[in-house]
Amino acid sequence: MNFQATDASRSRSAADIVHEALRDAIVQGNLASGVQLRQEEIARAFNVSRIPVREAILRLEQQGLVENRRYRGAFVTALSTDEIDEVFRLRALIESDAIRHAVPRMTATALTEAREALEAFSRTSDPAQLMDQNRRFHCALYAAGQQPVYMGVINGLLDQSDRYLRAQLSLTQGQDRAAREHLLILDVVQSGDAERAADLTKAHVTEAGAALLDYLGQERGGQSGAR
Repeated sequence: MNFQATDASRSRSAADIVHEALRDAIVQGNLASGVQLRQEEIARAFNVSRIPVREAILRLEQQGLVENRRYRGAFVTALSTDEIDEVFRLRALIESDAIRHAVPRMTATALTEAREALEAFSRTSDPAQLMDQNRRFHCALYAAGQQPVYMGVINGLLDQSDRYLRAQLSLTQGQDRAAREHLLILDVVQSGDAERAADLTKAHVTEAGAALLDYLGQERGGQSGAR
């Protein structure tokens, strides 16, 4: 299995380390859909017992990145196009409402954090950093609304969509377009226009999902044509 291993035996958060490494490998495509996560192999790679490995895999299952098949074990999942459409529609609804609620409560600290994330997002060419800074940008703004339940739901949806959003951002001009939309959202948030910020956020997420579905459709069409 292709993931970045480390010696987690001396850490008090071995499950966190294993979870993060496996999650990153799935998001970045190093662990492909359908690959079995063998607990013994992972435990040896990280020099830990199977207990933190089981905990890490359970978290991945809760995030929709892994499925447990009865009597067979845990496997990396693939979202269907219907599920992708559902995830991005939910994101558009929830995140637009989250930012609508957050704008009147926005702080200078949150705006600074979002702007720094936007600048880092625009500079990097590393896929993992793109995802980290994208999440940092959005969550910095939403968190100003002080709605922990919303933030939990949003982070769960981001966990489910990260690896697919990474594919979308790799399209021609995908990163540049996202950066421009982030800047526009940030400027509107800073102006205090909550409704306009909600509209822009909804369009931003919806269009990202549409671009991703188009990309996957082209990829699957190309694969069918190559047979």
